[in-house]
Amino acid sequence: MNTKHKHTELIKTEAKRLGFLSCGISKAEFLEEEAPRLEHWLTMNRHGEMGYMENHFDKRLDPTLLVPDAKSVVSLLLNYYPSEFQRDDTYKVSKYAYGTDYHFVIKDKLKEFLHFISEEIGEVQGRAFVDSAPVLDKAWAAKSGLGWMGKHSNLLTKQVGSFYFIAELILDLELDYDSPVTDHCGACTACIDACPTQAIVEPYVVDGSKCISYYTIELKNEIPLSAKGQFEDWMFGCDICQDVCPWNRFSKSHKEPLLQPSPELLSMNKKDWEEITQEVFQDLFQKSAVKRTKFSGLKRNIKFLKD
Repeated sequence: MNTKHKHTELIKTEAKRLGFLSCGISKAEFLEEEAPRLEHWLTMNRHGEMGYMENHFDKRLDPTLLVPDAKSVVSLLLNYYPSEFQRDDTYKVSKYAYGTDYHFVIKDKLKEFLHFISEEIGEVQGRAFVDSAPVLDKAWAAKSGLGWMGKHSNLLTKQVGSFYFIAELILDLELDYDSPVTDHCGACTACIDACPTQAIVEPYVVDGSKCISYYTIELKNEIPLSAKGQFEDWMFGCDICQDVCPWNRFSKSHKEPLLQPSPELLSMNKKDWEEITQEVFQDLFQKSAVKRTKFSGLKRNIKFLKD
């Protein structure tokens, strides 16, 4: 077995041990196909107030600007599909935010992963990323054969669906590279038809500034009245396009204790949410991604849904 192959096997076995759903590897190189797409998306102002999307344009497309002499991008998926859900008659939180903030959960795993690589393989320069740096994670995961980009612009995987987080290790280590898989959306338009705000403006293109997740998390100003009555009780994020996707029939619940929802979150009804206090918010979402919208943001969202 050659060294490259041995290192690849080591990395994939460790990814499994750390609880990742799957691991794919691609060559660290400029994302040629993504460049014009990203440029067009920004020009059309589909990022709304997410100004950070305009920053580091080159770094988003070229991993060697993030890790000098980078050779490989290791893409990892972590399942977050829950075994229990919020009650039906309540304001809804996106499933990814049920438990501990995924940034903490995954960063700890990635730190351990990098430590393992330096212990087992030796002097390897690398950086870990989880949705908090200029890395086009869905593009890398697709390039690494972990799935294809669905019409809702989320990564989709056969037998698995799309309820998972994506993370990367960018390493200056040569490895065996995986190949992309084919698109299996076919003629299906379930996600496009189901989006209440028509945020999926055409297959594979989402206008971020029209998305319920954008309105309830990223938007700092008042939610425009034109969106009234379209949120279907989502107060933090939205899972509609994923919930209706036929591939998510195959979703299986995760086994990560830190991502388990608290019983309080699952039991709260609309009245409980409408009367939520700063103290309860702090207690309930102390280590949660929901903190991103802040107490004032959550109150704004609930008021928008209620009025």
